[in-house]
Amino acid sequence: MPELKHVPVLLEECMEGLNLKSGGIYFDGTLGGGGHSYEILRRTAPDGRLVATDLDDYAITRAGERLKEFEGRFTLVKDNFKNFPEIKSSLGIDGFDGILLDLGVSSFQLDDRSRGFSYMAKDELLDMRMGKDNPLTAERVVNEYPEERLKEIFAEYGEERFAAGIAKNIVAARSAAPIRTVGELNAIIEKSIPAKFKKDGHPSKRTFQALRIEVNGELEGLKETVTAMARGLKKGGRIAVISFHSLEDRAVKRAFKELEQDCICDKSLPVCVCGHKREINLITKHPITAGEKELAENGRAASAKLRIAEKV
Repeated sequence: MPELKHVPVLLEECMEGLNLKSGGIYFDGTLGGGGHSYEILRRTAPDGRLVATDLDDYAITRAGERLKEFEGRFTLVKDNFKNFPEIKSSLGIDGFDGILLDLGVSSFQLDDRSRGFSYMAKDELLDMRMGKDNPLTAERVVNEYPEERLKEIFAEYGEERFAAGIAKNIVAARSAAPIRTVGELNAIIEKSIPAKFKKDGHPSKRTFQALRIEVNGELEGLKETVTAMARGLKKGGRIAVISFHSLEDRAVKRAFKELEQDCICDKSLPVCVCGHKREINLITKHPITAGEKELAENGRAASAKLRIAEKV
């Protein structure tokens, strides 16, 4: 098992945005390497409490070791953060003072080539599961999904302009032999993209993003989950969400936009009939991005966008 290496993204911006206080109760829905969780506990000493979730057994184990000095102040739950309402209820928590989501893949998952997340791997199996309990793997998607569905996934989740050609070539290749490894898939994608378009990063980047999102259902219910989390805050509590691609950011932005409105009726109606009242104030009118110093130290922060809101 590789050593866990994790650099928390936008750390100071998140901690400041959450408005941490001693005695507060906080939720970290994406435990990962435990970097954000560690700082939440450290900065809410001596009696701040944390609940953190992750689907990855390795993350739970290693982050638990990292947080040992705060024993008695944190609860780690192996579950999907999208089950937030059930987790909150099962722990008997009325409301949180702060909630953090760092969406996407943890650094150590990308660096562990055996997980099949990275297109830089070669002979590793196509897996991409954040939790090993998930029966759906990238290998199954690539070998079992019909061509039209593959095209849709690559176009929607990866925003890949050559989705149709990649899907067609995958289906042709798998008719001869199953596509098992990262290297095999890379070769198919490579030949599906015209040479003049291969200068903008690795040719497999968008396809691998799309597969990862499909395997883990990353966008499914995200807007609804962010809405539920904002409603699970105490008055004055804050929610901070870091997204890494436009589809995630769009879902977060939509959730916040609806929550900050007094009326969500169809604009064609002459009067409001929904009775909806503003539930949050936006702390960030525009997303926060990484500064030059962080970008120099951690290239993976380049696409990170942080949005913060406060419950009214």
